Amino acid sequence: QVLLVESGGGLVQAGGSLRLSCVGSGRTFSKNAMGWFRQTTGMERELVSAISLTGLSTHYADSAKGRFTISRDRAKNTVYLQMNSLKPEDTAVYFCAASDLGTLTIAASDYQYWGQGTQVTVSS
Repeated sequence: QVLLVESGGGLVQAGGSLRLSCVGSGRTFSKNAMGWFRQTTGMERELVSAISLTGLSTHYADSAKGRFTISRDRAKNTVYLQMNSLKPEDTAVYFCAASDLGTLTIAASDYQYWGQGTQVTVSS
């Protein structure tokens, strides 16, 4: 069974930091582009950040630029999202996803594997 499991979410005050992790199992994701998405109730899932299979190319939503950093450890089959200077509007369920495309992609439809999500709540 192919799984992506997120961890690291929680409750944090505005200005604080969280580091999300996503571990893959059941297969290697070392040849996949990876992404972090988030979703709030009633809203569409939106891309927060993405990274190519090599890790050399990254993409950030405007809302994440300068505050979030995506990285990956291919040997550990893990992708991370370091989130700093968190704001209440960052509150959402955060999902990890893997795309069979090796090149970076920002379209949710290009991602075939999804985790179940981890809740991030930022209090004001």
